[in-house]
Amino acid sequence: MAHVRSVAIVLALGIIALAGYGAVAEKSAAPPAGAATAAAPAAADKEPGFVALFNGKDLTGWEGDAKLWIVENGVLIGRSPGIKYNDFLATTKRYGDFILRLEIKLVDNKGNTGVQFRSERVPDSHEVAGFQADWAPGWHCKLYDEARRKKVLVAPDAEVLAKTLKPTDWNDYEVQAVGDKITLTLNGVKMIEYTETDPKIARTGIIATQIHAGTPMEVQFRNIRVKELK
Repeated sequence: MAHVRSVAIVLALGIIALAGYGAVAEKSAAPPAGAATAAAPAAADKEPGFVALFNGKDLTGWEGDAKLWIVENGVLIGRSPGIKYNDFLATTKRYGDFILRLEIKLVDNKGNTGVQFRSERVPDSHEVAGFQADWAPGWHCKLYDEARRKKVLVAPDAEVLAKTLKPTDWNDYEVQAVGDKITLTLNGVKMIEYTETDPKIARTGIIATQIHAGTPMEVQFRNIRVKELK
């Protein structure tokens, strides 16, 4: 009987040791804060009419500074050591009427970024001019006219934004541009709707992601896809 009790004790100690090892292994496998987490399965495959703008492997289809814009674990990253100018990674293709969907995260909710559309590169400059779906503390989901009229065109309701925004996590961001109308949607909730009345403002252009001038920052994008509307 004493022998049976000894065997039971040994087995119990072995189970406890294995459980402790599993907990340590799980903890050690956790990515460090701010690390790019692997992209979820391509959303474009599940949405009729959408195509991926970013292949999750490299910068094919985009042009910009490869020292500031990199790909890690299927995530497009804009990582700035602190620069004195705004920098942009832009599509090589132009878009007119479309629905753009992506996931965005500003690491530690620090810095300033955004998504340009119906925009143009400014000659002899790092700048891109045109509409921007803004993304930064105090600027989330504002529609800004970057390097052109240089003003906020429309801003979301602060209370609705506060209930919808996930400041340090992934957010689903949607830009819809059809004719004169622009709509920004965050995590399934409409944030702003704007109608452009100036016929001189372009209704077509490049799409671009931004690193803003200033202190070091990192912005992450994944599952970037677009549906062109004919």
